[in-house]
Amino acid sequence: MGQKVRKRTALRNAEYYDQQELFDSLYSRSKNNEVFGHLMDIITSPENIKLAYRNIKRNDGSETAGTDGMTIAYFSNMGEKQFVDFIQRRFANYHPKAVRRVEIPKPNGKMRPLGIPCMTDRIIQQCVLQVLEPICEAKFYEHSYGFRPNRSAENAIAYLENRMFIGNLYYVVDVDIKGFFDNVNHKKLLRQLWTLGIRDTKLLQIIKAMLKAPIRLPDGTTVFPDKGTPQGGILSPLLANVVLNELDWWVASQWELFSDHMKKHYKPKFNTKGIRDLSYEYGVMRKTNLKEMHIVRYADDFKIICANRNDAERAMSAVTDWLRTRLKLEVSEEKSKVTNVKRHYSDFLGFKIKVRKKAGKWVDQVHMCDKAVTSAKKKIREAVRFIQDSGTGREQFRRIAAYNSLIIGLHNYYRIASCACLDFEKIGYDTGSTKKIRLRGLKREGQIHNSYIAQNYGSSKQMRWLNGEPVIPVAYVRYRRPNRKKQSINKYTPEGRQEIHKKLGVDTGVMVWMMRHPVARESVEFNDNRISLFAGQLGKCAITGEYLTRGDVICRRKVPKWDGGTSEYSNLILVTQAVDDMLNEKDAEFAWELSRRLKLDENKRKKANRLRVAAGLSPMIQGSRYSNNLTNVGASRG
Repeated sequence: MGQKVRKRTALRNAEYYDQQELFDSLYSRSKNNEVFGHLMDIITSPENIKLAYRNIKRNDGSETAGTDGMTIAYFSNMGEKQFVDFIQRRFANYHPKAVRRVEIPKPNGKMRPLGIPCMTDRIIQQCVLQVLEPICEAKFYEHSYGFRPNRSAENAIAYLENRMFIGNLYYVVDVDIKGFFDNVNHKKLLRQLWTLGIRDTKLLQIIKAMLKAPIRLPDGTTVFPDKGTPQGGILSPLLANVVLNELDWWVASQWELFSDHMKKHYKPKFNTKGIRDLSYEYGVMRKTNLKEMHIVRYADDFKIICANRNDAERAMSAVTDWLRTRLKLEVSEEKSKVTNVKRHYSDFLGFKIKVRKKAGKWVDQVHMCDKAVTSAKKKIREAVRFIQDSGTGREQFRRIAAYNSLIIGLHNYYRIASCACLDFEKIGYDTGSTKKIRLRGLKREGQIHNSYIAQNYGSSKQMRWLNGEPVIPVAYVRYRRPNRKKQSINKYTPEGRQEIHKKLGVDTGVMVWMMRHPVARESVEFNDNRISLFAGQLGKCAITGEYLTRGDVICRRKVPKWDGGTSEYSNLILVTQAVDDMLNEKDAEFAWELSRRLKLDENKRKKANRLRVAAGLSPMIQGSRYSNNLTNVGASRG
């Protein structure tokens, strides 16, 4: 049997372009407090630019145009060298184009402004992001979870619950920053980057230009910002974390980091894995006059957890003053408050969190927040109406799939709430009448062909089918306790990556050779997909199953270019030179003889014949014209 070509879902793009070792080095050097004065050479390198293209094209927003109307498709058809030269020229004299401002509705009925840079500027921002991220990650606080690699809202919720229940801290400080993204002070941000060790003045000038890029409003007018980082920009989340990283460490210094200054009063303890026992240290510190507080942050949304109301109110006053004086950010006094979670809920990241007494101890009581419930009901009803308006057939199938994806997404995000089952039961009840009225013909029996739906929802008696397609029940959700982030997981260390990905299992040296030897006169899209395909085929020829080697890798289109074949991943295949010769051979009998020399079995010949037919050639046939001697074969052809 021929080997089935597989595609890995978690592809390590940086390794494809031989950048991972470099990024690891930047992270390590930043950890050692080195400074970086010549980053532009790395940022404008061909490898980094091609990696930026790869990361951009995989984003959902790659088809969204900026003010110049361009999408990623404009660059996909460029030659690889032409594309790299174009981006390098833009870096040499960088002047960003106007950012397109759009507004999207928020759950509270207000509008959230988003800035959409032009595609060229997005690629340039991605180039900068790839190099800045490992440097900044080395300096970021552990319990900042928003817009960072291998961190999530779930990790933030898990840490918040841990501090409450393990540390018995039941007073939560909410500090709401007024329009954070619109009010970031540019001068302060650039100084913070300098403090983190980013001291390439050319790079800082480019970032400054990005921050001050003109904004084209929906009414056509243009404004020139003197503060803020536009939401929607690729670099904006990283810059936002740079701004608030200083706050993280300041709060940590009030308690968590103070343990380092207490070592003279006690001998630190370590567990069996060699990790410091902080619970012991905190016990010692609680006997002092120090005020215990911990911060957990997701972007500009953060909580400070304290042991009593007096400490919490003092923390809120200190943080408010610190934000105003150090970061020039104003706080909304109406939305900022101290909450005793024994009595009231505290909202965070779409959840509302409280504790209640059970069997003599305090346990968590976590629901979807009220806004999240309202938003979920609205989206479900809209999705049901969307199915109703589709008629029948393929379009209805597509819309049912979209509905199922919505329900799965809601379940996966909110299932970590301890009361998720109650919340979704109510949501299901409230939206059930809409489903019954608008989706007439729902049946109680049917088959499930999707393995994910079968595994996670197949046992539910609430499953329904519409014209043979499964419709996932809203009320059927399984609670799962939120997971804390493992400290060993790290994108920028070899050991940390082992926690994230399995090894590709391919010769990365061949991938690097392919990257450095692009196919001449082919587009950047073709050459990028060619490298992806090497990992997708596990480094083996798609026909023979033999390992591909440097200098013997042929990337061919299944449907030829002259017949409308594209450079998309699905239309490409990697083979050896000998297999390519066989697939291109016009003489069907001689092609069969070549397949015999390649020792192809019947299944591999069938696969090769499908490729020949797709290329407009006849299938291989066995004949008597050629002997077993290849030299005689060549002579007879002559």
